[in-house]
Amino acid sequence: MIFEELRAIQRQYGYLPAEHLEALSKKTKIPLYRLHGVASFYPHFYLTPAAKVNLRVCSDMSCHLRGAEPLRAELKQRFLPLGESEVSVRETSCLGQCDGAPAISVNDHIYRGVTGAQAEALVFAALGGSELPEQPVENRRTDLASDPYKGATRYGALRRLVQTRDWDGVIATLKASGLSGMGGAGFPTGVKWEAVRKAPGTEKYVVCNADESEPGTIKDRFIMHHLPHLVIEGMIIAGLVAGARKGVLYIRHEYGVQERILDEEIHKCKQDGILGLQVLGSDLPFELEIFVSPGGYICGEESALLEAIEGKRAEPRNKPPFPVTHGLWNKPTVLNNVETFAHVPQILTNGVEWYKTQGQGGAAGLKMVGVSGDVRKPGVFEIPMGTPASEVILNLAGGPPDGKQLKAFAPSGPSSGYLPASLVDVHLDFKSMAAAGSMLGSGAIVVCAEGRCMLDMALNAVKFFRNESCGKCVPCRMGSQKLVDILTGWTQGKGSPADLQLVDELSDALRLTSICGLGQFAHAPITSVLQHFRKEVEAHILRRECPERVCPMREERLV
Repeated sequence: MIFEELRAIQRQYGYLPAEHLEALSKKTKIPLYRLHGVASFYPHFYLTPAAKVNLRVCSDMSCHLRGAEPLRAELKQRFLPLGESEVSVRETSCLGQCDGAPAISVNDHIYRGVTGAQAEALVFAALGGSELPEQPVENRRTDLASDPYKGATRYGALRRLVQTRDWDGVIATLKASGLSGMGGAGFPTGVKWEAVRKAPGTEKYVVCNADESEPGTIKDRFIMHHLPHLVIEGMIIAGLVAGARKGVLYIRHEYGVQERILDEEIHKCKQDGILGLQVLGSDLPFELEIFVSPGGYICGEESALLEAIEGKRAEPRNKPPFPVTHGLWNKPTVLNNVETFAHVPQILTNGVEWYKTQGQGGAAGLKMVGVSGDVRKPGVFEIPMGTPASEVILNLAGGPPDGKQLKAFAPSGPSSGYLPASLVDVHLDFKSMAAAGSMLGSGAIVVCAEGRCMLDMALNAVKFFRNESCGKCVPCRMGSQKLVDILTGWTQGKGSPADLQLVDELSDALRLTSICGLGQFAHAPITSVLQHFRKEVEAHILRRECPERVCPMREERLV
């Protein structure tokens, strides 16, 4: 309840006045220091009076490629005379609209593909007290191969399970299918569910991670929009199989449209008896609620997400123990992401053999991938697992615009690092991506065309990790900042050859000693660029020049 109370105060006053935090502390008997610690951790809350209009320009990968920096500079200059108390113009981390870059937020209203003039009009509307318009909502698709129902009665897999109660059969089917976590980790789903089922105790939980906040990652947004029933059905099945009575769907607060769609589906399920104390008229209970994130990429880390649900700062827990035995409220918890839950009804309805034949080259199943950056048709695409990246980037997404050639691509946002165009035929599956020295991750493909400086792109990605570090562990907190400092120096003609060894040492320290994946992968953008584009980086350090003339090198500033 902490977050709802804090949100209510902020809605009324625009920020969290100290006296109201004190009153809330007395009312809830939660120590003031804890309330302040929570409120100061999440970017969604303000402890001092906010500007009348908060204008935030996404600064990460896809938006960076689509002109976010000059857009922010233009808007900052435009509203400078009004002062910070009227209009605050700042950078923000990924808004989850990578296929509509550049994206902005105006008083928490998100807009895609905006120009300077459009952003200016929105700000003046907000200053004048007008109600801000909503983005057009895309029509729901009914042609997706991932949907096993397509007009037929939904929740069929759940209906059969309630009748048979073959919990072990579900686990065996998921194991046979090879379904692995689609959020990036790739852990076998059947093994996870079995571990929670066998864990002692009667109080267990199911949690869906719908927080996707990494630049380029937009496929879960697409699934929740078009296939919400599969996500909810997968969660209910997980609850019945694992012996959990309650589920929590954790969604990022920028996904207001998807939150409403899911809320409507949950309400309908309750009306139809699919959710509640008697699932489909049985003696099996399962309740489901939505938890709206208070913000921050770190919340996508599974244990940090659990901390947030419990009303704490979203700082990752040390592991072991793992969530399968010590998850939400320290109880056994099934924790999967949106796409993983959505795959379960497909497998149980269509069968393991069908699932395996949907992939290519030995990979199983269908995969949602988001493509953004330097492509003509950014968006989310449903593909067979194992499809070559070239098919997705060059054909489905149309390839780079303006006749340019492909230079590089990140297969899964900043965590995967960058691969050169020469590897564009790599197959998009777990094994093939690992063999290429990268990872499939969440399927967030960000494309860079010729003319892009890969050092500039590495710096942008490392800044994201620096900005989103929770600060709990020293390697991540200090190491990410040090990497930003070094790479910034390289882009300004201040580099030294000795820095290369230091970057290697920092990368090893981050990878080996950080508590969670954020710190462990914070080095990936620059280590991958050094591996595949080393000459381009060395030109910045040794010759003080940016081959693509993107970075503000000393010589270029003097021209």
